[in-house]
Amino acid sequence: MMRIKSILVSQPAPSESSPYLDIAKKEKIKIDFRPFIHVEGVDNKELRTQKIDLTQYTGIIFTSKNAIDHYFRLAEELRFAVPDTMRYICQSEAIANYLQKHIVYRKRKISFGEKNFSDLAPLFKKFPTEKYLLPSSDVLSPDISKTMDSANVDWTRAIMYRTVCSDLTDVNIKEYDMLIFFSPQGIKSLQQNFPDFQQDETKIGVFGNTTLAAAEEASLRVDLMAPTKETPSMTMALEKYVKSLHK
Repeated sequence: MMRIKSILVSQPAPSESSPYLDIAKKEKIKIDFRPFIHVEGVDNKELRTQKIDLTQYTGIIFTSKNAIDHYFRLAEELRFAVPDTMRYICQSEAIANYLQKHIVYRKRKISFGEKNFSDLAPLFKKFPTEKYLLPSSDVLSPDISKTMDSANVDWTRAIMYRTVCSDLTDVNIKEYDMLIFFSPQGIKSLQQNFPDFQQDETKIGVFGNTTLAAAEEASLRVDLMAPTKETPSMTMALEKYVKSLHK
């Protein structure tokens, strides 16, 4: 079995303490971090072409911190003062807490779900009369549309930011024994930046079913998949995999 000496993780470098750094130390491998994608906000002209008028909505649905930042950025650019009466529905408590960066949290109408978007369904039943705006990226999970359409509420999607491929021309992709991906856009970035990439012996790890599907569609061989019951995180899966190779 081939030993793994170097891994490229397609994400920003973690802070001081990270399970990746523990694996690198324990297994004596080099782990580099490099985001393959980044987020770019749309401007207010582009928002207008989507026929979005921020003053028309009484509720906002936030699925990510990016969505919060770009909504308030555009509101400011358009000189729209978000009213105190606005209802906020957030996918998770962490996303709801992030609102404090932009608003006084205490006196506002804020609700959040457990974790998945479908967990928000009871909240739409509870507040059915609001006119909802859903700020999103250019890629929208089908679960979101499905949940919203079956909620029987008035809702509109606004594309406020895009996920774009980063420039990786300075990366020597062949020097890595393994590449790790977390989204279909990461796979797309690999193809865009390295059109002549041949997988050969390079191992590929993916997180999530949509990433797995994108990798298979790109004719890549997937050697490591997370999450699974035994290994719910990528670092757990990676450690187990590297250990099995290095036995």
